[in-house]
Amino acid sequence: MFYYEIVCCSCRQKFRVYEGSLKYKLYKERTNKVFHCEDCNSKIRMDAIKNFFRYLN
Repeated sequence: MFYYEIVCCSCRQKFRVYEGSLKYKLYKERTNKVFHCEDCNSKIRMDAIKNFFRYLN
């Protein structure tokens, strides 16, 4: 199985993107795009959700 090793923009750790995933396709099309690992991606997503609901009230 093919994969790329990419450095996370937030935590600076290497993670693998395997063939067939969306991140693999995006990395193959544009190598200069910013990528995040799964842990950082979920943290960013949860912070965005919390801030969204904070401003609704």
